[in-house]
Amino acid sequence: MSTPTVSSSITARLHIQARPTAVSELTGAIERTGGIVTALDVTASGQQGLTVDVTCATSGQEHATRIVEAVRALPGVEIERVSDRTFLMHLGGKLSIEPKVPLRNRDDLSMAYTPGVARVCEAIAARPDDARRLTIKRNTIAVVTDGSAVLGLGDIGPLASLPVMEGKAALFKRFAGIDAFPLALDTQDVDEIVETVVRVAPVFAGINLEDISAPRCFEVERRLRERLDIPVFHDDQHGTAIVVTAALTNALRVVGKRIEDVRIVLSGAGAAGTAVLKLLLAAGARDVVVADVDGIVHPDRELASPELRWIAEQTNPRRQSGKLAGAVAGADVFIGVSAPDILTGEDLATMNPDAIVFALANPRPEVDPVVAAEHAAVVGTGRSDVANQINNVLAFPGVFRGLLDAQSHAITDDMLLAAARALASVVTPEELNPAYIIPSVFHPDVAAIVAAAVTEVALAGSEPRADTGAIAALPGF
Repeated sequence: MSTPTVSSSITARLHIQARPTAVSELTGAIERTGGIVTALDVTASGQQGLTVDVTCATSGQEHATRIVEAVRALPGVEIERVSDRTFLMHLGGKLSIEPKVPLRNRDDLSMAYTPGVARVCEAIAARPDDARRLTIKRNTIAVVTDGSAVLGLGDIGPLASLPVMEGKAALFKRFAGIDAFPLALDTQDVDEIVETVVRVAPVFAGINLEDISAPRCFEVERRLRERLDIPVFHDDQHGTAIVVTAALTNALRVVGKRIEDVRIVLSGAGAAGTAVLKLLLAAGARDVVVADVDGIVHPDRELASPELRWIAEQTNPRRQSGKLAGAVAGADVFIGVSAPDILTGEDLATMNPDAIVFALANPRPEVDPVVAAEHAAVVGTGRSDVANQINNVLAFPGVFRGLLDAQSHAITDDMLLAAARALASVVTPEELNPAYIIPSVFHPDVAAIVAAAVTEVALAGSEPRADTGAIAALPGF
């Protein structure tokens, strides 16, 4: 049975008889079924009994049902209701929109809305760039998806993708103070996606593409970058690439190797894998072998997409062929952004000494991290219950904060590489060790340090900006 987790926790409201052993019987029944009691609160008490809310972590719906039945079987226990805590968190959605200015009286209304608002509209019409400081455009991005590649769930459609997109928007606010809004589009046609985003773009200062399947995501991103004057960032590609590059930078420091010298095997040639490859090459990697579901990518293989042909041209200097396990032999680094359980401990045993393994498939990685640790000096996963969680939330809030602060019109590879190096620098030499190569997502300095690095590169390559904070820059002064 899987390990109980808070993501599958339940809270049950129970009425129990007032006897000395009632609570211990209750918690004992839950623990015997494998549940973990995390809270028990008495909400009411009388001469005959108690009303308690008991919260416990479960390993899933079936496990939760067994726990409830075990509690129901106890003498003197009546179950009033059982709530799934994750579903409770999502009731009514996780986002809201609130005004930033007071509307207390007629004066406030006349400035926030008519007639005063007309003056602001006229100013923007005369000088469109003023929209960045006089409207929500200044600090707002769109989180855009078609629901075709959602987390590990696949093509579940736009409506079912909304909880994930809301969560992404909440992360933008929590970690970077950015107002993000989910746009789940009811189409998977590239032309329609591009046209829709172009039409709504005036509201936003950036576009975050999310969970759009490959290879369409490449075309969507390319065409939007050509047509829009705001940054377009595909988090599944670039966010993953930034965090992987940062983690590898520090992992190589732990084992005393250089990126120019190591042999890297990358499993996955989709959106994430291609972006990781590009950024690793930009960071100095010279010897990379890529494998997908059909085996090692090489020029003599039938390659259906331009992306695969590009990979074949840029990688595999020894022209290896065959399966992934063959590529791993003699490698220094394995990076997986692909599928679960595709490597074994025996495969990893063929890697070079002081190997690095990043098995990032979620929720089940390419190789069991416990097994990987028997053969590798540094192991990272995408999971929060294992050391070295390589998570995109370490990248995208700070990247967009930097882009918005610089009022950037585009995002470049130099900005992505700067973000990766900045993220790696958050872990100090004194902190660095095999179990800590990447900071926690709750590290207070991550977003600010990444944002500063991105802003510096963005401003270095842009025209000088006018002072947007001075009253003299406003119309009429």
